This record gives sequence, structure tokens and C-alpha cells, in this order.
Amino acid sequence: MKKLLVALSLVLTLGSCQEQQKIAYIDNAKVVNEFEKKVNFEKKFQVKVDAFNKKADSLDKAIQIEAQLFQAKAQKMSQKNAETEYQALLQKKQMQDYQLKAEEQSIQGEGQKQIDTLIKEVKAFVKDYGKKNGYTYILGANDAGSVMYGTEANDITQTIVDALNADFKSEE
Repeated sequence: MKKLLVALSLVLTLGSCQEQQKIAYIDNAKVVNEFEKKVNFEKKFQVKVDAFNKKADSLDKAIQIEAQLFQAKAQKMSQKNAETEYQALLQKKQMQDYQLKAEEQSIQGEGQKQIDTLIKEVKAFVKDYGKKNGYTYILGANDAGSVMYGTEANDITQTIVDALNADFKSEE
């Protein structure tokens, strides 16, 4: 019994001598959304999206005008000529829709690729920040609930956002 108490007290003594782990968490969405590089990208990307939408609207209006002109002319045409012209107009509209869809997918792909790159950059920054500042863990809080609770003292979200943006400004 005496040996057991000595062993238990030794384990407790050694356990209390262990180095404290430094743990914090960040709000993933807030860090990414407040990263100035992402904000800048979104502004530039929105210009591209707006230009695409304007182009698509313009092409749609042009087709509508052609369709209205065709309807006015079709009454004076033979059935065969009207059908031929209608098929040509329909084919033109389908080709336009196909090209716009391809361009839209290209723009979306470009945007997603850039966002993925920014997220990787944020992850690398947080990892490096954790190493430099002696953290054992920096957890990511998100809507899925990876961090269900943490004291505000352990929330370093704003610190990371500020450091990340300072690092970005120094790159510019």
C-alpha cells in the first residue's frame, strides 16, 4: 500500500511538472472574410462579374430585338423561308447561351481557385504564427462546430486578422 501511495504521488508530481500547453482558437470565417487581400480580390472580381452580366444582358436584348424583327417579317415570308430564318435565329440563341454559360463557368472557376489560394495562404500564416508564438494548438471555430466553446481570452481571431493584414500590406 505504501509503495502504491509513493508511486501515485510520484506520478502526480511528474504530471504537474509538465509544460502547460498554449491553446487558442480563431473564427475561420472572420479571419478569411476580413483578410484585406480577399476583400481586394472580391472588389476586382465583382467588376469582372458586373462586366459579364452587362455583356449577357446586352446579348439577350440584341436577340430579343432580332426575334421581334423576325416576327414582323415572318408574316410576309413564305412558310419555308420563315422556318429557315427561325431555325437560324434559334441556333444563334443556343450558341450564344452556350458561350455565355462557358464564360460564366470560367469566371466562377477562376474565382474559386483564387479563394482556395487565399484560404491556403491564411492556413499557412496561422500555422507560422502559432509556431512563432509558442502555441501548441490554434483551433478553427466554424459553423460546423469544431470549437463549441472557448473563453474569450483564448480567442485570437482579431490578433490573427491584424497580423495577417499587416503582413499583406508589407508585401504590397
